[in-house]
Amino acid sequence: MKLKIGIIGAGVAGLASAVRMASRGHEVEVWEANAYPGGKLSEFQLGEYRFDAGPSLFTMPSYVETLFDIAGEKCEDHFAYHRLEVVCNYFWEDGTQLSAYADPEIFSEELHKKLGVPKGVFEKILKDSQRKYDIAGEIFLEKSLHKFSTWMQPKILKAMLLIPTLDLFTSMHMVNKRFYKNPKLVQLLNRYATYNGSNPYKAPGLLTVIPHFEYNIGAFIPKGGMNKITQAMFTLAQRKGVQFHFDKQVEEILVKNGHAEGIKVEGQSLEYDKVISNMDVYSTYKKLLPQAKHPERTLQQERSTSAVIFYWGIKKEFSELDVHNIIFSKDYKHEFEIMSDGNITDDPTVYINITKKYVPTDAPTGCENWFVMVNAPFNRDQDWDQLIARTRKNIIEKVNRILKINLENLIVQESLLDPRTIESRTSSHLGALYGSSSNNKMAAFMRHANFSSRIKDLYFCGGSVHPGGGIPLCLLSAKIVDEIINP
Repeated sequence: MKLKIGIIGAGVAGLASAVRMASRGHEVEVWEANAYPGGKLSEFQLGEYRFDAGPSLFTMPSYVETLFDIAGEKCEDHFAYHRLEVVCNYFWEDGTQLSAYADPEIFSEELHKKLGVPKGVFEKILKDSQRKYDIAGEIFLEKSLHKFSTWMQPKILKAMLLIPTLDLFTSMHMVNKRFYKNPKLVQLLNRYATYNGSNPYKAPGLLTVIPHFEYNIGAFIPKGGMNKITQAMFTLAQRKGVQFHFDKQVEEILVKNGHAEGIKVEGQSLEYDKVISNMDVYSTYKKLLPQAKHPERTLQQERSTSAVIFYWGIKKEFSELDVHNIIFSKDYKHEFEIMSDGNITDDPTVYINITKKYVPTDAPTGCENWFVMVNAPFNRDQDWDQLIARTRKNIIEKVNRILKINLENLIVQESLLDPRTIESRTSSHLGALYGSSSNNKMAAFMRHANFSSRIKDLYFCGGSVHPGGGIPLCLLSAKIVDEIINP
């Protein structure tokens, strides 16, 4: 049966939902408050420098390819990418540097040479990571945890028996120490908790599944930069007949007799058979469903971390840096402890992303576009101007020590994104990048479902609901919604 579907938000999950629904023959309209698609996954220009505004790491490209398959098109005709040979370059204050090669054997050799890690340890880590994915991937990532039918499938029931082996009740940090206690290797592995805005000293050990995505499958970069992911899905949706409305703020989800019947935009009521919200689930309830009963226990969960991002046009090139670079703090645990108090440490771990390494047009000749990010607490009305000024100073001093340069003199363009602007531009509650954190051992079960249990015909996708934040999980949230609407 052909349905008329209204989607609120043109973020990654909203675009993926639009493609899926239109490919099934449904009539689809997308309403977006901004003037552009992609949400956090967008781009902008500073003079001669181009920047991807948000997510900078591309994994699981098959999830994007699947959208083209569903739509009956060839992905390679519209979207190209390649695998990185070096996943990330790592730097420590004591002068240690190592390159995380995509080839696990070469990286294992690098770990042995630079950190003294015995050969074979990293292979064991990846084997355990893949084991967890093979057991739990379909349960926790590709299916609704909130449907009884999910738990009745024979494959799922069999996997349930293995849950005690998934380290759900052990912290990520303790699992990483189990393999080898070298503090630098543990710190390197702990950082994967930040991929969904969590604290590795609290988050469940199941998150050690993440290295499987990055090494066994690969880290990639789209030709032309990360925004090409958005553009590929956006134009695909358009070719499938999806209608987009930009600069249009949805004011309310219309509910009658327990059913979502449409939305209100600029005072006009629009009828739909199904409504899908790609807006942060907290904002969806508080702003668009003021009269509905809210799932307060779910909405009040601890927020994920946010970020302070400096976009710097740099008038120099650095051979020691790659696309992805990490300069670690001396005390990683303290960094997360102080963040939980709403502060940013004076010794932050600094992430530097430089797409110019693979996209030559992103900066002038001899120059680089630096996306410089530190983890930050969500917005609690801190004195952000003071925090940002102090953090900028600390970042520059740290980079100067590691690279032995005068960074301030090399910055010719600058822009800033912080928890306040993240919230205002993307409706992410309190500027939290990933909705709720995964610091609770039962976090996977506590994220909001992809449907409303109280309001029929209302569905949710995106990083603030199941299965979580980040491009791959947002794309999977759209898959789950599709399978619920079209069983």
